[in-house]
Amino acid sequence: MKNKIVEHPFAPIVFKDTEILILGSFPSIQSFEKNFYYAHPRNQFWKILETITKYPTLNKDQKIWLLKEMKFGLWDMVQKCQRNNSLDSSLEHEEVNDIASFLQTHPSIKKLAFTGKKAQKLFEKHFSDLKIEKIYLPSPSSAYAMMTFEEKIQAYREKLLNKADQK
Repeated sequence: MKNKIVEHPFAPIVFKDTEILILGSFPSIQSFEKNFYYAHPRNQFWKILETITKYPTLNKDQKIWLLKEMKFGLWDMVQKCQRNNSLDSSLEHEEVNDIASFLQTHPSIKKLAFTGKKAQKLFEKHFSDLKIEKIYLPSPSSAYAMMTFEEKIQAYREKLLNKADQK
């Protein structure tokens, strides 16, 4: 994949009543292969959402249903880039999606949630003038080991659901 421009393979998932748009950086190589967001088997994104919402995420339809029920949307900051592996640190020559126009055509979106520092930094670089509430979530990648899975669950629960941990 190195030295080749790679385009984002799928459309955003958004509904007419989406309130929180969750933004990652760019799909992993396995997400490309499986044609869906956060498809790497060790990525914790769907397991975290399943845990905090109590909705199953066994297949693509259940994942989309969970997003719809929770009024979450899903997209990525990068439209095209170069890379040689799935790590955010390997992304080069990124062209970002037009988040400003997207928000104009989806007025129900009240918050943006970033699943990692790369997505957050790209947003701040290109759209710092946008007046919208922003939520910074820890990366769901298993490569991000500065937090335990339980700490990630706690952060997602508090930030996405505005609830403290209720074990």
